[in-house]
Amino acid sequence: MALETLDLGPIRSGLAAIGAGLAAIGAGVGIGLVAGSALEGIARQPEALSTIRGIMFIMAGLIEGVALFVLVICIILVFK
Repeated sequence: MALETLDLGPIRSGLAAIGAGLAAIGAGVGIGLVAGSALEGIARQPEALSTIRGIMFIMAGLIEGVALFVLVICIILVFK
């Protein structure tokens, strides 16, 4: 069987679904680690609450942005 006649559509869709799932899991773990570290930092230095909270929200937004970027790439791969 030649590679030119092989239909990779279902394989590509399956791999894109796996990639989307891994992106969602990675984003959840990343945000959990950021939030846990922020809470630990606030517990150690309560006077740094506003600084730590601001950095935490920025980092969570960056993590979500990367996860959405990966999901868009997975969607593009499915419909290519």
